[in-house]
Order: sequence, then structure tokens, then C-alpha cells
Amino acid sequence: MSATQGQPEQHEFSAEVGRLLDLVVHALYSDREIFLRELVANAADATDKRRFEGLTNSALALPENASIRIAPEKDKKELVISDDGVGMTHDELAQNLGTIARSGTRAFGEKLNAAKAEDRPSLIGQFGVGFYAAFMVADRVDVTSRKAGADEAWTWSSDGKGAFTLTPSTRSTPGTDIVLHMKSDAEDFLDSWRLRSIIRKWADHISWPITLREVNEDGTVEEKAANEGTALWRKPKAEITPEQYTEFYRHIARAFDEPYATMHWHAEGTTEFTALLFLPNARPFDFMEQSRESKIHLHVRRMFITDEADLLPNWMRFVQGVVDTEDLPLNVSREMLQATPVLARIRKAVTKRVLTEIKTRAKDADAGFNAFWENFGAVLKEGLWEDSEHRQEIAGFARFHTTHGDDLTTLDDYISRMKDGQDVIYFLTGDNLDALKASAQLEGFHARGLEVLLLSDPVDAFWPERLHSYNDKTLRSVVYSHGDLEKFSTDNEETVEAANVDTLVPALKEALGDAVKDVRSTVRLTNSAVVITSEGGPDLAMQRLMRRSGQALPETLPILEINPRHPLIKALAQRVEKKESIQDLARVLLDLARVQEGEPLPDPTGFARLLAGLLAGAATI
Repeated sequence: MSATQGQPEQHEFSAEVGRLLDLVVHALYSDREIFLRELVANAADATDKRRFEGLTNSALALPENASIRIAPEKDKKELVISDDGVGMTHDELAQNLGTIARSGTRAFGEKLNAAKAEDRPSLIGQFGVGFYAAFMVADRVDVTSRKAGADEAWTWSSDGKGAFTLTPSTRSTPGTDIVLHMKSDAEDFLDSWRLRSIIRKWADHISWPITLREVNEDGTVEEKAANEGTALWRKPKAEITPEQYTEFYRHIARAFDEPYATMHWHAEGTTEFTALLFLPNARPFDFMEQSRESKIHLHVRRMFITDEADLLPNWMRFVQGVVDTEDLPLNVSREMLQATPVLARIRKAVTKRVLTEIKTRAKDADAGFNAFWENFGAVLKEGLWEDSEHRQEIAGFARFHTTHGDDLTTLDDYISRMKDGQDVIYFLTGDNLDALKASAQLEGFHARGLEVLLLSDPVDAFWPERLHSYNDKTLRSVVYSHGDLEKFSTDNEETVEAANVDTLVPALKEALGDAVKDVRSTVRLTNSAVVITSEGGPDLAMQRLMRRSGQALPETLPILEINPRHPLIKALAQRVEKKESIQDLARVLLDLARVQEGEPLPDPTGFARLLAGLLAGAATI
């Protein structure tokens, strides 16, 4: 341990850290034992990082006996956690322990409030704020760290109430010591038996040795091994229990659920490797905010190398686990990883195995695949866009909401229900499922019994164009299906007399001018008066997505389609026949169509003024 020296620097926590500490300490009070899991996991990560950096820089090499050491000191009411990891500089201590992104804090709070009590502990690890769990059990936390390759050390100290200090310090070797000054109601965490049970529960499969300082019956002090520390993936499957698989999954994924599927195999041949991979059962709370890269852990001869080897494609990034090979050198660099054909062969084999598992689960009616798809389908569909090699396979097990009913369906099921003469798979994209179900774009399809896929994930705006067809059936947006509906009769044989729009259409075009690309009559509507569509460019859903992402939009004008059987359109047609002006009514009609599609109005104030005037006129009749 180190003794501080010199004058401490005073620092304030960022406001976001202050709010975060309050959330962690009070909302997760009943799950306090997870503090040890988080601090041990951080120590293991730091040790992994130093070992990797030491492969290419001998000055940073780990000592041969590198370990994570836990020392309860009951007389001082302190718990000390030490490691031989990469360590932190003065600036890194201030940055890593004193600030956190404002957006991360807000998201953490929102998820914490929404989560069930039993799900709350997993939020800490998933949001990368595990260090702050120490304040659930400690009145004060001191962190003394020396960066590998540096001579100076610093001590970070805080009581978690808004400020921290940084003081010059000493440490004989690189690494980090964390001293927890325990609260009076947390002294049970200084009992060796309690600490050992927590380590066994949460950290048994950490590959670095974890030692626990214990006092023997004769009063002597001994450092005893506290974790098994064996590579579970190297054991024969027959020797591993389901509980051990689950414990390892929860450790590596920082999760609390049980895995949906476990894949454990040894590959031999041109490339030899062992893999232990898991499909999660529950979606992480911040899943869509995480990076798009796969984080499968690559080991070489049991030693962790990196989790940035991209062992699976981005659209499988939810898969957790380890791949261990003998066919790479221990001092492999990141640059070498990107170029070596060994890793390319491993990637191909691992991707194929995971894809086979997903396809197998999708065929099993009792496997709960629909729930799995609800959690991870939005990510899997990214493969429909970016992976030409596996695009058709993904399409084969993909699930979709449709107008057929509330249950998810496959494209094969959709095709089995297609109408006679139908050779197109129709779809509609939008921002949310409820809005899609109510869309006026579907009215003509409902009337003819034509099923439509309802696609509400952001990626749905992209992949249909790339997939293009499935089982010789072309995919087509209903927005671009003008003219298709005439080929099918309506289910309801009753017809409503249509207005003569031959004079109305030109009048609307003249009134709207360059605000629209075209005005035309349509059979796609049954209940609504108007709808807007687009042609020759991105559809409305894509345009909204592009606006939200800040992309420049090409100039695209909407097409206004009118329903000649609607009373409003009939009334407008009569006004035109009487040579009455429809200038204001035409503008209101176009804006109503925009509102109906969730489109922004170019002049909301003008629309409100026109509508108010029309309503006032109607009220005086």
C-alpha cells in the first residue's frame, strides 16, 4: 500500500456523476454485493489490457505472478482490492472516476426507473459505471494507481458527495489499489466467508488468479486462492453443468438472464480453435446505444488477446462468448489480426455455426424464437442490408408484423397466403407499429385482402431494396404500388359512386402549383380523402430518417392522391364545376395529407389560420 504525500488537488464531480451516485447508492441498496463483482471485473480488464500492451512493449510486461488480491482488514474497517494492471495516470483518474457522459447518466436513470427490481443490478455493468457501486458499501474510497511505464503514482479519494481529491503518491509497481472504508452496516463484507461466496458466484471464471487474505485459526495470515480460474471452454462438455454455463455467460456478458442458446464446440482441420458462445435471452438495456462491433473475446492458448477482433459480423454483435485458438502467436498485434488468413477462417466458421443455431431455433415452434426475435431482430435485419452472402438465409428465418394479424410471420408464411395472381410481397415502412396499422396507405390493400408487411425499425427503410426478392417474389413498398390494386377486386362488392375528378385534378394542380409533383385519382383509399406518396426518390419514411440523422435531402415533392368516392372530394369537385375557388381548400387538403402521414408542415401557423377560418365559416351556416 502507498502513503500519500504532497498537497491534494481539489476537484468537483461533474453534475452527471453526482446524480449517478445518488441513483446507484439508493436505488440499488439491496443488491450491494455487486460492488465486488464490478471492482474485480475492472481489475481483470486492466490486467488484460496491460498483458496485451506488454506483448509489443516489453517495458509494460506483466509480472509472472500477476493476480487480483482482496484483503479485508477488519480492525481498520477497510477492504483493499489490488491488481497488477495497466494503471491510470493523474489525468486518467480524473477523467475515468470524475466524469461521465451526460447522455449516459440520463439513460441510466431512465432505465433504472423503468426496470424491475430483479433487473436493476445488471444496469450497473451494462452502463459502464460499475466503479461507483463501491459507494453502496463505503463511506470513502481511495484509489492509488501507477500507470505501467510511468514512475509516478496518484491517489484519488472521495466520499461520493460531490467532490474528490488527487494527491501525489507512491506505489512500488504499476497497477491499482482500491481501499474501501466500509460503512457500519456493510462490515459483513469484511468476512472472508462472505467475500469468498461472492467471488465464487460472480468471478469464478475470471482467468486471472484472485486471492483472498484470510486469518487462520492459529492467527497466521495467508493468501488463499478464491476462484477456480480455469478456462471453462477448454473443458469437455460432459464435465460442465448447465449452471456453470450460465455463470460463465453472466460473467462475460455482465448479465443476469439465462442464455437462450449455448454453443460449445472444438473445430479441427485447417484451423483449430475452441468456441463457447451464447445467444442472450434478454436484450441489454442500452443495447441500441452500444457500438456496432462484435465483442467476442479472442484468446490465444487460453490467454486473452482482445475483444476487438470482429470475430462475428456486426449484425451478430449481441452474441457473447470466447474463441480460443492455438494457431496465432501470443504477441499478435491488432494490425496482424486484420490481415491474417487464420482469423478470416475462424470468422467464417464461427459465423456459420451461429447462423446454423439461429436457423435451427427458428424452425422449432417450442423454442421461443419469436421472443428472441423481438429482442434482436432489429439487429439481425442489418444483415439483410449489408451481408450479401447470408442475406437470403436471414430472410428465411426473419419475422415480421403484418396486416394479417397480431402474430409475427415469416416470408414463407406470407407467400403461402398470397392472393391468386399476386407476385409481389408488399410492405410499408414507418416510425412505429401502431401508426403503420392505422395508415391510410393500407386502405386499398385491406379492401382487397392483400397482406402487407409492417416494418417499423429504422433499418427497415434500407434492407428491402437490397434483398429485392425472396423465393422469386419481388418486394415492393405500397407507396410505390400505384396501379397494382386495379388487378384485384375488392372484398366488398358494394360500390360508392365516384365524383367526376376530370376537372378537379387540374384545378388542384393549379392551386397547389410547385408544392406538389402531381395530383391524381387513386383506388388505394377507401375511408380517407387524400394521401401523399412519392416517386423517383426516397419515400416519406426514408426522408424522415434522413432528416433525423442530419443528412441533406434531395429536393422531393409529394404526389397528392385523392379518393373520388370520399364526400369531401365530391364536394370539392362540385365547387370546381360551379367555378368557385378552391385555393385555400387545396392547401388545407395537402396539409391534412401531410399530418396524416406524420410529415412536418411547412407553415403550421398558416395551416392553423386557414383551418380556423374554414371552421368559422362552417359554424355560421
